[in-house]
Amino acid sequence: MTRPDATATDLPRRPAPLPAHLHDVGRTLVMGVVNVTPDSFSDGGRWFTPNAAVAHGLELLDQGADLLDVGGESTRPGARRVPVEDELARVLPVVEALVSRGVAVSVDTTRAVVARAAVERGAVLVNDVSGGLADDDMPAAVAETGVAYVAMHWRGHADVMDDLDQYGDVVRDVRTELAQRVAALRAAGVADHQVVLDPGLGFAKPGASNWPLLARLPELVADGFPVLVGASRKRFLGHLLARPDGTPAPPLARDRATAAITALAAAAGAWCVRVHEVAGSADAVRVAAAWHAAGGGPAGDRATRGAGPAAGAGTTGPPGATPPEADDELPVDEDASMRSST
Repeated sequence: MTRPDATATDLPRRPAPLPAHLHDVGRTLVMGVVNVTPDSFSDGGRWFTPNAAVAHGLELLDQGADLLDVGGESTRPGARRVPVEDELARVLPVVEALVSRGVAVSVDTTRAVVARAAVERGAVLVNDVSGGLADDDMPAAVAETGVAYVAMHWRGHADVMDDLDQYGDVVRDVRTELAQRVAALRAAGVADHQVVLDPGLGFAKPGASNWPLLARLPELVADGFPVLVGASRKRFLGHLLARPDGTPAPPLARDRATAAITALAAAAGAWCVRVHEVAGSADAVRVAAAWHAAGGGPAGDRATRGAGPAAGAGTTGPPGATPPEADDELPVDEDASMRSST
């Protein structure tokens, strides 16, 4: 799955279609979450009206967000789908208002019609938690608009995803399934420089399956595509921070742990982190960049230069990481991948 235009010492970290100022930051980006939903697991509909959502987005920018991710359909465990008309009505006014203020906006949707409409109103990135599996028209929409696109690892909608937590080696399985998504996107005419990959923390991974993906994140980074990490306030952090009686920590009590993961993800070469509480993660990515600039390991070099893993990067990594081989490409039959991708 390695990008054909990437080399072992100069792997691109940022999707080309984004605004120039997002290419010049010199560190991992911070994406602030703007949920325009009544049933979000993390904020319970606090920003459901357009005015409230826009005000919240501007507040996240003040806290240090580089771009905002606007979504109108909850993907919390067990959530049911909303009618497309409702999603459009929730998302489009907020996208339009934020873009008019000069904000770099991502739209969080699995529907091609919503993606197209948001891009027409100025969205610069489509964040699709299904990686194109929820809507057969999504790859064509991405190809035709030329927009930057996040393909997340996904196995099913929120109402069934917890039943799909079945892996051999979760890291290898996720990379293989993401390779299938890349093959399908290429077949639809999507250029590699548009694509961002996301390991899908919490999606078909309610618990322990998330930790190997974080510990071995350099393996995904080494495939040459920018990597988005979305750990913010997720259940596996609630279990980690559980009270002595086993009660999981509530979502708002998971922000410090989220910031810790942000720092580790930045150290591993992540392109961007998606978070609900921005200030802690904005500090964390700056700490990671300063540490890298001072020589804090091979991952630091790529975060500061905007390049991929340095030569020899596979010899180091987080505790428990399995170093990728220099020529480690996923063993994917791309023809078979395309046949199984829809």
